[in-house]
Amino acid sequence: MPTPDFIIELRKSIGHSLLWLTGVTAYVRDDAGRVLLGRRSDTGQWALVYGIVEPGEQPADTAVREIKEETGVDAVVTDLVAVTSSDRIVTYGNGDQAQYMDHSFLCSLRPGGNAQPFVGDEESLQVGWFAVDDLPSPLAASTVERMAVFRDYLERREHGDRAAIFRGGR
Repeated sequence: MPTPDFIIELRKSIGHSLLWLTGVTAYVRDDAGRVLLGRRSDTGQWALVYGIVEPGEQPADTAVREIKEETGVDAVVTDLVAVTSSDRIVTYGNGDQAQYMDHSFLCSLRPGGNAQPFVGDEESLQVGWFAVDDLPSPLAASTVERMAVFRDYLERREHGDRAAIFRGGR
C-alpha cells in the first residue's frame, strides 16, 4: 500500500502540512553479496527497499514487512546500521509534505525462505539482485546517499566496529 491508512486519516485533519514520519531502509544482501533493489513506479528510479513505520510497529519488523510486500523476499534484520534525520522536506505530487527519521537496517535472507524476488505490489515496476559495483540506473538520490552509509558501516564492521551511525544530514 503506497500510503498507510493512518497517514490518510491524519491528512484529513492537517491537509498537506508538514508531517514528521519514521521510516526504514533495508539493505538486503544475498549469499553472493548482491543487494536487493526495486524500480519504483512513482519515479522510475531504482531504490533500496524502504517504507513507513505503522503506529505500534517495531522498525525492524517494518523493514521485514516492506521487503516481503515489495519484493516477495523473506529476510531477517541482522544489524541496525544508522538512525538519521534529514532537514530535507519531501513534497509529493499531491502536495503532501513530510520529513523523515530513517532507521537503516542491514538484512540477510531468512534461512529456508524465498530468495527469488518478484514485484509484490504497485510500488515497484521491477525488482532484482544487483552486484554493488554494477547497480542499475537511474538510482534514487536517497539510495545513493544511503548506499554510502551502508558501505561505510560494512567497511567498519569488517574491522570489528558494529556501532550504528547516528547523525543528521542532507
